[in-house]
Amino acid sequence: MKILGIDPGFAIVGFGLVRAEGGRPAAVCCGAINTPAGLPLPARLVQIADDLESLLARFQPDALAVEELFFNTNVTTGIGVAQARGVILMTAQRQGVPIFEYTPSQVKQAVVGYGKAEKRQVMEMTRRLLNLKELPKPDDAADALAVALCHARSATSLLNVERKLDSSRYDTR
Repeated sequence: MKILGIDPGFAIVGFGLVRAEGGRPAAVCCGAINTPAGLPLPARLVQIADDLESLLARFQPDALAVEELFFNTNVTTGIGVAQARGVILMTAQRQGVPIFEYTPSQVKQAVVGYGKAEKRQVMEMTRRLLNLKELPKPDDAADALAVALCHARSATSLLNVERKLDSSRYDTR
């Protein structure tokens, strides 16, 4: 199973592709979609959609695992990230890729074993579990690998049936 993990954002969208076969998941690649700071938000959203379409076409993942939105202080940034996340979900849905969503706590629990783990712990365990020599850069790419790893670890769970978006409700013509 090829899982494309996504760490949503509008300035940087992290992505990480994990192949989960047998008992040991492996990182295939990771990186980031970067949108220029001076670009208006609608143009950034178009770039995110276009670049994600290219990634989906290139890698043809069996699943897209995306982190759910969590923001604490900056509502303005949160709104932009929410809009980018919506574009990400829409793009994957249009391409027919099954979508799975995970909270930050679920990702931490799956990767570290503790739902309130610190970011550094998640990154280090992601590196170890995927047998990487060093931490992926940028941090958004490492986060995306963690989201993909979370799905790889929970893909056999019956709970994932509830998290999968019901694609039969949507007409994507």
